[in-house]
Amino acid sequence: MIDAAQIDHLAQLARLHLTPEERAAMQADLTRVLGYFEQLSEVNTDGVQEMQRPVNLVNVLRDDVAGDVFPVATVTALAPESMPDGHIRVPRTVETD
Repeated sequence: MIDAAQIDHLAQLARLHLTPEERAAMQADLTRVLGYFEQLSEVNTDGVQEMQRPVNLVNVLRDDVAGDVFPVATVTALAPESMPDGHIRVPRTVETD
């Protein structure tokens, strides 16, 4: 069973602000999901061959071939802020608490 501390930790990681009702619902849902995994772990799979994929897929993408690269001067000229050592400073996209 998932406890309240684990729900709070998951909510913090996911940056969710949950009401007490939402916390209780999430706790019940996750406990039920983990219960299904426990049921699956009890299934006897002796003699069952492992299956990597249910469908044989073929990669239809082109080969990954290295091409020309942009000159450093071009990249740093396009950057919001470039440093003397060649690094590029960009605006923060993830806020921390």
